[in-house]
Amino acid sequence: MSTFLAPQTEDEAAAIIAESATTGRTLAIKGGGTRAGFGNRLETDAILSSSGLSGIVAYNPAEMVLTAKAGTPMAEIEAAVAEKGQSLAFEPPDHRGLMGTTGEPTIGGAFSVNASGPRRFVAGAARDHLLGVRFVNGKGEVIKAGGRVMKNVTGLDLAKLLAGSHGTLGFLTEVTFKVLPRPRLTQTVVVSGLDDAAAAHAMAVALAMPVEVTGAAHLPELVRPRLIGGNLRDGPATVLRLEGLPASVRERTEKLLAVMERLGTVTLLDEPQSLVVWREIRDVRPFAAMLDKPVWKVSVAPTAGHHLVAGLRLHAAIDAFYDWQGGLVWMQMEADPEGELIRQGIVALGGGHASLLRADEAVRRASSSFDPSQPAVAALMQQVRVSLDPKMVFNRNGIF
Repeated sequence: MSTFLAPQTEDEAAAIIAESATTGRTLAIKGGGTRAGFGNRLETDAILSSSGLSGIVAYNPAEMVLTAKAGTPMAEIEAAVAEKGQSLAFEPPDHRGLMGTTGEPTIGGAFSVNASGPRRFVAGAARDHLLGVRFVNGKGEVIKAGGRVMKNVTGLDLAKLLAGSHGTLGFLTEVTFKVLPRPRLTQTVVVSGLDDAAAAHAMAVALAMPVEVTGAAHLPELVRPRLIGGNLRDGPATVLRLEGLPASVRERTEKLLAVMERLGTVTLLDEPQSLVVWREIRDVRPFAAMLDKPVWKVSVAPTAGHHLVAGLRLHAAIDAFYDWQGGLVWMQMEADPEGELIRQGIVALGGGHASLLRADEAVRRASSSFDPSQPAVAALMQQVRVSLDPKMVFNRNGIF
């Protein structure tokens, strides 16, 4: 069993990392442990946890900026901003059900993997809301990038580089990020009975309208009963979210309903139902019950997602649903097709990305969890890695 290290201060973390760089000890960085098992198998001697670095450091609701230590539970942050009528617009998902894990999601973990929910295609990813970071590099040096003011862009690129690096570039100790006003009303238009191709068309039509759709997902018939207790109308369901001030939402909803009625049978979810269905889409709840089946997360052009699934179904049984207007495809495999087959399909459709989120050891040995990078990109990434972590202390064999 690996040694478990949980520094209580940034200086203590820096000392641990500096010692590791000197002795050759490798460290696996851990937040709340809610995505344990995701990623390539790490070569590690000890676990370095951010659990001891917890708490909100500063929160200015007027400026809509919050600073927190990396190990702060997401629930604590969401409660604090909700009290002020604000929210995290990037909708960080909770993947405990999907991954079959326990623990508490942390704010540092969310930024480390660039965790972004259904609003991603209009509000941006987690990294787009990150203003600044403090972290310890692989030499044991404390580095600050960015700041606590939204207009301060000093070091912003380095801060964004840490987002999505999966702990390979540094140990996050503190993050500063934007928050936004919480929508006063949320409603969801449901278009029933569309197949995958027709749903892609319907979502494109909705997004082209001046009604500010903030969520667009398609739930095929096999997936639809697994959301909001099976209370969506029978048949495939295409769901379209509208948010904002009540009067505006109601007006925009009427406009959207009038157009969607020409494409299928429409119903309207009220706010309580809307909040549940989008939380369950965000957290990939339809695939939470069958932990023995591999799950892939695929990002492609919105019009390409259903073509990818149709092509893959010629080779294997696939359970799938679509988010981000069809550009994010969640696929649960009934069999275990090689990752190469999925990636070949993506290339044939113009490109994209595929990540293996959940699988047993046999599947992980056969398929890399992340896409191989182009040689020039891989060389650049390696240069960045070497400059920040020359001894490869952090998450060795992670994403590169």
